[in-house]
Amino acid sequence: MAEAKWPDLTLATWEDTRDTLHLWTQIAGKVRLALEPMLNHWWQVPLYVSARGLTTSLMHANGHALEMEFDFLDHVLVVRTSAGEVRKIALERRSVADFYAATMSALHDLGIHVAIRPRPVEIPDVIPFPQDEAHHHYDPAAAHAFWLGLVQAHRLMSRFRAGFMGKASPVHFFWGGFDLAVTRFSGRTAPAHPGGVPNCPDWVMRLAYSHEVSSCGFWPGGSAEGSFYAYAYPEPKGFKECQDLPSEAFYDDALGEFLLPYAAVRSAGDPDALVLSFLQSTYAAAAELGGWDRAALETEPAYR
Repeated sequence: MAEAKWPDLTLATWEDTRDTLHLWTQIAGKVRLALEPMLNHWWQVPLYVSARGLTTSLMHANGHALEMEFDFLDHVLVVRTSAGEVRKIALERRSVADFYAATMSALHDLGIHVAIRPRPVEIPDVIPFPQDEAHHHYDPAAAHAFWLGLVQAHRLMSRFRAGFMGKASPVHFFWGGFDLAVTRFSGRTAPAHPGGVPNCPDWVMRLAYSHEVSSCGFWPGGSAEGSFYAYAYPEPKGFKECQDLPSEAFYDDALGEFLLPYAAVRSAGDPDALVLSFLQSTYAAAAELGGWDRAALETEPAYR
């Protein structure tokens, strides 16, 4: 099966597509943000890896039940309702402005009237969606490969999540940072987050990090083919000096995170073991150095 492989994700070959797709997912994500009730740490806003791509999951609006899914097999954004109505927006070489207009028109045509703040978040240089003609690239093969990489990352992150009995997030795709993430919580509150994320109010980050976390994920950045990452907030003393890591992993001072290059995973003899070792060792360092009640929070990991 193609899904069993780790695809080549060399960023230099699809960076323009990545940047355009990032902005397209923000449009769909902001629709979900506008429609769904607030949930702790902004858990109502992410997308989710699906059998065809990325989905908002079920949303509700004025008597309508709907879902929006980026389909990376047929290369369309599908908007479907529980009444059986479907609209499709082609994923092809088109500007963000054009994609935004087509998406909002499809929703309006289905009787779903939603207002979003039409500006990107969490990136340094923003162009309002209706005015963005600069981002217009789409390579179907690259988008498909990225999704297959997300499928693999989702599989392992779901297995890792199963080793925790405390509060843990689902495996979320956060469209702000364009990354797949899963987060474990100690149960204790955290100091106020300093913020500083580009084009994102500091109070948003304070809500996201209101409690102590050990978080990990996959991001198409940080190395030539993207990176698995892990961090703790607040970061306990000695965390960055953790030695019980795969040799391929390292601490990036600029990001304040451990990184495991995706290329090292893809070329490893046992990619699953390498990723799971990275996730477990970075979590163990955060929990041990942070004084988490590990006996109460952990269970036998499902992957052992």
